[in-house]
Amino acid sequence: MNAADPQRVVTVARSWLGTPYHDQASLRGVGCDCLGLARGVWREVVGPEQLPIPPYSRDWGETGPREVLAEGARRMMIEAEPAAAGPGALVLFRMKPRAIAKHVGILTCPSSFLHAYERLGVIEEPLTQSWRRRIAFAFLFPQR
Repeated sequence: MNAADPQRVVTVARSWLGTPYHDQASLRGVGCDCLGLARGVWREVVGPEQLPIPPYSRDWGETGPREVLAEGARRMMIEAEPAAAGPGALVLFRMKPRAIAKHVGILTCPSSFLHAYERLGVIEEPLTQSWRRRIAFAFLFPQR
């Protein structure tokens, strides 16, 4: 499986900037959450979604024996070493120690990323050390 062009991924992701936050939605300009942003980028870069997305909780402190987001991503994407992930990579954040990875972003350059954040919608912001240390997994979008 070959990776999609990272610049195309970034361009598509940036086209979602300003989309309002809406839990479990995935409509550019209308509303999305962090996973909805990734799903929308997937549809434009790769094609139709391959798996139905079951309802999920917004609890960033959720614990459990399974990394559900990472397991799903492994089935459809190319796993990358988080420290080596570059622009266009989908990153999964573990927001609390011992919690499962529950937040998703897309790297836009070595020092910034896009994500959907409650009350702010889709924003691009610096990948500060605080954000960087929370990255638990990284994946590349496959080529169409």
